[in-house]
Amino acid sequence: MVPGRQAQILEVLKEMKQVNPNFTALAVVTPDGLPMSSLLPEGIEEDRVAAISATLSSLAERASNELRMGKLEQTYAKGENGYILVMSIKGVATLLAVTDKNAKLGMVMFNMKEGIQKIEKIL
Repeated sequence: MVPGRQAQILEVLKEMKQVNPNFTALAVVTPDGLPMSSLLPEGIEEDRVAAISATLSSLAERASNELRMGKLEQTYAKGENGYILVMSIKGVATLLAVTDKNAKLGMVMFNMKEGIQKIEKIL
């Protein structure tokens, strides 16, 4: 990853967090599970988050194909303390977002789509 692009993507992630404080973690990850850029809370390992994101995307894509659901657009999981959402970025990366439990999913998805449009221009 070109350092200039990494910094630009990080700025987009910071902007997303500023617009929607319900985001607790954001990361852009390659399909292979390598981190491109991230905004994570202290104590959360970037490499681990990247691997988890790639695994979630891969499993969801397989399920979508097997069940003939068409192209996978997004994956999300709900936990006791919030949500994990993964969306594709032009098939070359994924955007992982973690939110707190008070997040409004519609707004989160809207913010993610806006962020993806900006990241696509960088990539």
